[in-house]
Amino acid sequence: MTNIHNHKILILDFGSQYTQLIARRVREIGVYCELWAWDVTEQQIRDFNPTGIILSGGPESTTEENSPRAPEYVFNAGVPVLGICYGMQTMAMQLGGLTETSDHREFGYASVLMENPTALFADLNDGDNKLDVWMSHGDKVTRLPQNFQVTGTTPTCPIAAMSDESRHFYGVQFHPEVTHTKKGLELLTNFVVNICGCETKWTAENIIEDAVARIKEQVGDDEVILGLSGGVDSSVVALLLHRAIGKNLHCVFVDNGLLRLNEGDQVMEMFGNKFGLNITRVDAESRFLGELAGVSDPEAKRKIIGKVFVDVFDDESKKLTKVKWLAQGTIYPDVIESLSITGTVIKSHHNVGGLPERMKLRLVEPLRLLFKDEVRALGEALGLPSHIVHRQPFPGPGLAIRIIGEVTPEKLEILRDADAIVREEIDAYNRRLFDETGVRDSERSVWQYFAVLPDIRSVGVMGDERTYARPVILRAVESSDAMTADWAKLPYELLGKISSRIVAEVPGVNRVAYDITSKPPATIEWE
Repeated sequence: MTNIHNHKILILDFGSQYTQLIARRVREIGVYCELWAWDVTEQQIRDFNPTGIILSGGPESTTEENSPRAPEYVFNAGVPVLGICYGMQTMAMQLGGLTETSDHREFGYASVLMENPTALFADLNDGDNKLDVWMSHGDKVTRLPQNFQVTGTTPTCPIAAMSDESRHFYGVQFHPEVTHTKKGLELLTNFVVNICGCETKWTAENIIEDAVARIKEQVGDDEVILGLSGGVDSSVVALLLHRAIGKNLHCVFVDNGLLRLNEGDQVMEMFGNKFGLNITRVDAESRFLGELAGVSDPEAKRKIIGKVFVDVFDDESKKLTKVKWLAQGTIYPDVIESLSITGTVIKSHHNVGGLPERMKLRLVEPLRLLFKDEVRALGEALGLPSHIVHRQPFPGPGLAIRIIGEVTPEKLEILRDADAIVREEIDAYNRRLFDETGVRDSERSVWQYFAVLPDIRSVGVMGDERTYARPVILRAVESSDAMTADWAKLPYELLGKISSRIVAEVPGVNRVAYDITSKPPATIEWE
């Protein structure tokens, strides 16, 4: 079997929200990497035995006392090191250079003039020996460490990149991990593949082979239970386990009644009939709605949904007396915002909680170190259809968090029907774009789209009468990295058609609005 962890990159996180993107780009290149907080020990690094090390950006200032520093061993490990933004600054400071604060900060596009040949910039050029990059910094390196040379400069940042080729140490003040830096992926490839010498064996097919082998080794002939939601995470886990242990996997689909139109039936058809999984459907709508009655706070709703799911799942697990393992689709990089100085920051919209200790089940988490885009790639390789792999938003709390205020059967029916129209029309729009361009994610295609039901009434006219009915808000965004998202520039004709259909076909709605706020500052799910 291919060893997909033989070559690996260690990324030390100094608290930047960009950091996860570094890891995702390295994985895209085909190389395994892990993301750790900056204050790791020498022994931990030795045990990991990285092929190369990347120091991330961060919000701190290297000029401040007690600001974060890389472990000294990083520079004595005998492997290539790349410092990005804050990572370059701390590299300079730790190796005898100097970083200073500046009155002139740089945020946004910049053109870096490349000076002195360097392996990091090999075969990179956006014209006139310059690179179009994305800057985001206040401090800057003002004195090189010994044996370093300047390899990139801008008018306001004379040391925009530096290198010590003899030790394979490199620093860039800009962010190659963001898509705004045009040759960013090529630069990271130069570092990871050409300089570090990593093989590119981190592929979907190899990850599947590795995961199946690990599951077989971990579980053996034991039986396993999985809570299947119909989202991409649990779906991929289900197919991995099915491939590894077959009928020893018991899937429990808890239908909370908060799903989109016909989704419950689609889940059963997909996994029960098409893939032949051992799956039980539990109709728990009344139980969920009963617990949600009278609750308006979005975070409280999330916690209730998570708790009730656990309770229902617990009840079902008691019926399966031979089960010894619990499978979960937890993706920790998707849950963790940053490994900052203050510790791990959990994204607010995730309910990270375990199952009751009384269940006494051991955990199987085959996706725990993967990123969402990697999970989608695995789903495609396992044969999942596009509407499952690219399902947005995720089913967890379902429609409940897109109903602003209390969740009631009436509101659920309105939102479910309106949402179905939104999906139908934008699905068709995306298909037309695909037919025109041959590209699934063209620059005009829509990444995520749904309806929201606010807790207000709107004045309208039906015939000769005034109506006081509910408005529906349409949300549609485009994104290249799933972390930032701009509102989708949908044609007016399409927006008009969606609006007309919702008002005409969904009783209780008399107005449709379109949300044109980008993320950030707006979140996507609209709680």
